[in-house]
Amino acid sequence: MRLSPSDTSEMVNQLIFGEHFKVLEKDKKWSKIKLSFDGYEGYIDNKQYEEISEDSFNQLTTEPKNYAGELIDFITDDANNLTTIPLGARLPFLNNQQFKLNGTQFNYQGKICNAKLPKTSIVETAFMFLNTPYLWGGKSPFGIDCSGFTQTVYKLCGYELLRDAKEQATQGEVLSFIEESEPGDLAFFDNEEGIITHVGIIMTDYNIIHAHGKVRIDKLDHSGIYNVDKHSHTHKLRVIKRMI
Repeated sequence: MRLSPSDTSEMVNQLIFGEHFKVLEKDKKWSKIKLSFDGYEGYIDNKQYEEISEDSFNQLTTEPKNYAGELIDFITDDANNLTTIPLGARLPFLNNQQFKLNGTQFNYQGKICNAKLPKTSIVETAFMFLNTPYLWGGKSPFGIDCSGFTQTVYKLCGYELLRDAKEQATQGEVLSFIEESEPGDLAFFDNEEGIITHVGIIMTDYNIIHAHGKVRIDKLDHSGIYNVDKHSHTHKLRVIKRMI
């Protein structure tokens, strides 16, 4: 997804297989869309999506959500054509490891995430992305940004977060002190203007896993994130929140 309708425009988000959305505007090459999952808006190339019926859209909004649970996997159609899908891809209308989209039958044999997991699973799931390269707007194991990381990890565990860090910071319950935090809580960080620009997942023993250059583990203290490689603070703590 791009900020404006141009190939050279900034990528602000990423759609992966199975996501559905409404088309708000459409011209010859570009569509402005609004994601059903989190309401995020942006532009995508018309070649990169297929239209579905209104009935299918409404079903996707209400049916149980099934997500691919392997870092990288694939689906096959009836002609045995392969389509690669990443961790967190949605498998719409899944039934007995099969689903149909616009008349095409697909098969999927991999791990499926489709339940609300205990909070202890959040950090475990986050480890699957360890060392994933940072990519502004990214949401996959090929590249991910800080809020794409937290949103995807929570999604795989059965919980929904908004897309950007400053939006996620409007959710959940504020904690007064780091000492009150539990593994799986989120820590938010702001810039010099007081705008929240970063988020990470709190672990045990005052550690934090977050996307900064890559998905990495650093120390968390009352000032913020202490980078264990640079031996300095890189992010200023603003608030800690409990989402579950």
